[in-house]
Amino acid sequence: MIPIAKPCIGEEELNAVKKVLESGWLTNGPAVEQFEKDFSSYIGVKYGVAVNSGTSALLCALLAGKMRGEVITTAFSFISSVSTILFAQCTPVFVDIKDDFLIDEEKIAERINSKTRALLPVHLYGNPCTMKALTELAEDHNLLLVEDACQAHGAEYKGKKVGGFGTGCFSFYPTKNMTTAEGGIIVTDDQEIARRCQLLRNIGQKTQYEYEFLGYNFRMSELSAALGCAQLKKLDTFNDMRIRNARYLTRNLHVEGIELPRNEPGKKHVYHQYTIRVCEPFSLTRDELAQYLITKGIGCRVYYPTPLHDLPFLAPFAHKDLKRTEEACSQVLSLPVHPGVSHAELDYICQCIGDVV
Repeated sequence: MIPIAKPCIGEEELNAVKKVLESGWLTNGPAVEQFEKDFSSYIGVKYGVAVNSGTSALLCALLAGKMRGEVITTAFSFISSVSTILFAQCTPVFVDIKDDFLIDEEKIAERINSKTRALLPVHLYGNPCTMKALTELAEDHNLLLVEDACQAHGAEYKGKKVGGFGTGCFSFYPTKNMTTAEGGIIVTDDQEIARRCQLLRNIGQKTQYEYEFLGYNFRMSELSAALGCAQLKKLDTFNDMRIRNARYLTRNLHVEGIELPRNEPGKKHVYHQYTIRVCEPFSLTRDELAQYLITKGIGCRVYYPTPLHDLPFLAPFAHKDLKRTEEACSQVLSLPVHPGVSHAELDYICQCIGDVV
C-alpha cells in the first residue's frame, strides 16, 4: 500500500530524542526553548510558544486576544478550526470558499459587523490564503488575525511565510510536513499575545503557585521539542520533495473530469495534501474512485467529507451561501504526495486513475 502520509524519521531525530532521555530533563527545559527560538526565527517573527497540539495553539491564540464576539472563518477545514472558537466562548461565522478551497476574501466584508472580533483564515492543504486582502480587512476593522497554518509549514505568500502575518498556529501531528509526534506552536510579533499564551499553556502560572488567570496544561514535552528541532532542519527539503511530487502528478494526470490543485502566482504551496476534484464526466463518483484506488494499493483520503456547518452542534451557524463548501466536500480526494513517494509510485497512481473508463 502506498500510504497517504508517512513521517520521515532519521538518525538525527533518534539521536536528539536519546539525548533528552539521557539528560533526565523531560519537560519545560532547553529543548522546548530552542525549538521555540528556531521555529519563530524560521517563520520570521519574534516569539514562539510551543504547546501540545495545533488545537491547543488555536485555542491559546484566541484566548490570548481577550475577546468575546464573532470570529469569521471557513466551514471547509478540520474541526479544530471551529471548535476552538466555541471553546473560546466566541461565535463562528462561516464564509464560503473559492475554487482553490480557501476562504473567499471577497465575501468576508459582508459578514463583518459590530460583533466581529477576529478573522481565522485556514491555509488548507499547505496553500496560502490571499493575505494582502485579509491583513487589510483586519487592519481596517481592528480585528485580531489568527492564521490556522496547521497544514502550511513553510508555505509563503509573496515571499513571506504564512503564520507571520498575524498570530500563526501550527500543528506537528505525524501526518504534517514536519512532526514532533504530537505538538503545536503559536508564533507572533505581539509580546503580550506571546506572554498570555505562555501562561495559558502552563495552567496560568507566572511563578510557582502564583496564577494570573485560569490556564491549561498544554505544555510541549522536551522529547517532542527535540524531535521538532531535528525535523525543522529538514523541513525545506521535505517541502521541496512534496512540491516536486505535486508537479509530477500535475504533469502526468490528464483525465477528463479530474480537476487538479490550483496554485496562484505569488503563493508557495507546500502540498500537505495533493487534493483533486472528481467531477463529471469522470465515470466514477469520488467515493467509487477512492475505493478503486484502495483496491489498487493506493492510500487516499477525503479531507473533508462533511461541511462543518452540517455537524449537528454547528448547524445553528449554517446559512445558504456555503454552496462551494458543500460541493467541495462531495468532490475532493487527496492522493499521496509526501517525500516517501517514489516516481514509480507516482506513475502507478497516474496509470490507475487513467485506466478508469
